[in-house]
Amino acid sequence: MTPLTPETVEFTGARGGAAPLTWGQRMIWGSTRWLDDGDPYFNLSWTLPVAGAVDLPAVLRAVRRLIERHETLRTAYVETAEGVVQRVARAGRLTVGVYETGSRPMSAAKTLAADLAATAFDYAGELPVRCAVVVTGGRPRAVALALSHLAVDGWSLNLIATEWPRLLAGDDLPAPARQPLDQAAYESGDEAAARSARAVRHWRAGLARAPRTMFDLPEREPEKPRFVRFGMRSLAAAVAAETLAARCSATTASVLTVASAALLAAVTGHRTAALQLIVSNRHDPRVRDMAGPAALDGLFVLDLAGGTFADAVRRGHGQAMAAYRNGHYDLSAVDAVRAEAARERGADLDLDAFFNDVRPDGRWPDLPPVDRDDPGELTALRERTRTFFDGGYPRVKAHAFFATGPASATCEFFVLVDTAFLPGEAAERMLLGLEALLVRAVAEEVPVDRVAEVCGLAPVPRPAGWTRAGDDWIDNTER
Repeated sequence: MTPLTPETVEFTGARGGAAPLTWGQRMIWGSTRWLDDGDPYFNLSWTLPVAGAVDLPAVLRAVRRLIERHETLRTAYVETAEGVVQRVARAGRLTVGVYETGSRPMSAAKTLAADLAATAFDYAGELPVRCAVVVTGGRPRAVALALSHLAVDGWSLNLIATEWPRLLAGDDLPAPARQPLDQAAYESGDEAAARSARAVRHWRAGLARAPRTMFDLPEREPEKPRFVRFGMRSLAAAVAAETLAARCSATTASVLTVASAALLAAVTGHRTAALQLIVSNRHDPRVRDMAGPAALDGLFVLDLAGGTFADAVRRGHGQAMAAYRNGHYDLSAVDAVRAEAARERGADLDLDAFFNDVRPDGRWPDLPPVDRDDPGELTALRERTRTFFDGGYPRVKAHAFFATGPASATCEFFVLVDTAFLPGEAAERMLLGLEALLVRAVAEEVPVDRVAEVCGLAPVPRPAGWTRAGDDWIDNTER
């Protein structure tokens, strides 16, 4: 790519203002404080195509309109004596890079977006968006974006992608019904307080049933990098998950959540699994067109002491739906409940195991047609499964993280592990184990106590002196 003269986009929105952080912003802010200064882990890269005979001024106008309509894209996050506040600038300017490439403009834009996202944002002094345009023969072909996770989440990115063609065309779009400033005002009111109180009750009940940690294991010498992530693309897992969801009157997200919980329990030697589910909080129509982080963690606790995997899916679907319904709350109230539970149980509660379904509508709409009554079809599909290393990280606030990918024509699935507790290769083994479990569960009833065997997994060994107390493991040699 050849850099050309950058452009300046000047914007003037409908309003500016300041407010406390929303609950979703507070969740991301707390996570950023856990990282080292300058760590770009919470930066997001995104690319948008430019189709048709659109010139550079039209692209720049669309970028301007995007920033003007979504206040989150012109928000700074400032620490004050009263706490962190969001400050929306009504007007300002954004420098937009312009780069010439001879071929494959979308590929060039993805590389450029990753470069733009490689440096941490100055949350108080910089717009939470960086932008560049890729041109071929002088004609715009793609836009590269880097965005702060404090400004957008996955839902917001899909919202921007949906709006982008209309912004390019110059269409008049209705203003978003809610902006983060409005959301902060809502969360200070009685309706949100009542929702938060229900969520707190859900957390209190779940914490009483959850293990103190899923990782009461002998610590290992961490690998370098300490946190590793593997991915899988599996048509067989997608078809099997859809088949099981239909049989169990559940969703494919619930099938994958329960499978993840069962795998983690099998590896760590637990009969009850606890996961935090990333709750998008977009079921409320008032926030469906709000760009900005809205997600919080929901608590999912599932008894895996008996029955079949299909039984666990049926139970787990109800538990997952309850976690999603109770995923909007004041973080300080849930933090207080977690501290209370830790005092009652005499130890801190470590809930750093997560599941996140990033698919916009929780489906794979482009799966190929398959005869689901033919066991040979799933066997043949498994031969097309591919796993791959997806990255390593020095610090992540998770010991295990299960997540779907955005692919619509296959089950794209990822597992991250903390190698201080689980070997890095366990991530890849759990991916293939998930596929094996789902496929076997389509063909026959799989007892939950045989999950490790079916998945080809072995529980992490605990040395002499470790004993089980309920569903917690205790190292008696330290007493």
